[in-house]
Amino acid sequence: MGAGKRFAVLLCAEDSDYVKKRYGGYYGVYVDMLAEEGETWDVFKVANGEFPDDEQIGRFDGFVITGSCNDAHGNDVWICDLISLLKKLDSLNKKVLGICFGHQTGRAISGWDIGLTTIHLSPSSSNLFSSSKILTTLSIIECHRDEVRELPPKAEVIAWSEKTGVEMFRYGDHIMGIQGHPEYTQDILIHLVDRLRQRTLITDSYADELKANMGEVEPDKDVWKKLCTSFLKGRL
Repeated sequence: MGAGKRFAVLLCAEDSDYVKKRYGGYYGVYVDMLAEEGETWDVFKVANGEFPDDEQIGRFDGFVITGSCNDAHGNDVWICDLISLLKKLDSLNKKVLGICFGHQTGRAISGWDIGLTTIHLSPSSSNLFSSSKILTTLSIIECHRDEVRELPPKAEVIAWSEKTGVEMFRYGDHIMGIQGHPEYTQDILIHLVDRLRQRTLITDSYADELKANMGEVEPDKDVWKKLCTSFLKGRL
């Protein structure tokens, strides 16, 4: 289905030992969701300063920018370099899928949003789904305290939630941002809540509350997988 196509994951996070052991790192999580037979997938650990050069960029059909514990609005050298790379990919009309950190521009006024969230889809989003049934809502796992504060003039908001004004956006036909984590499972979220607690980024009481409220509900992973793969591979 994806014969000959090449894609790259721009990894913005450090893998924990748990994620490495169980999923092959976050790169493995993304490849599991997005890769199809016949494709080649590579990873660049941009958080460690590892970026594709111009020749390498030309070889890829699309890029995925992952989540991160860092602030997308920070001044770290690698974040500034990533912004420069994104501008270059835009100028080349390369497909770019930004997830969470890869979608954000600033700190959320409403604070942390962690757990399963229902997002509302705009009428114009109907062309993103091949199903004959018109979807108006989708569930997705969220884990963020930053958000999109401002979009370029030509960008279009295609989903929002009660807490976050820009859950999804599109820019032209080659860039799409998703605030939530379509690649996450509940197991990954539980692990991440523990990491945030260990780093004192959230309080013990908030972590306990989150775990108690998780239940057995999983997000609409099949729908998200189809949406993300179809966008990245030009099938929308």
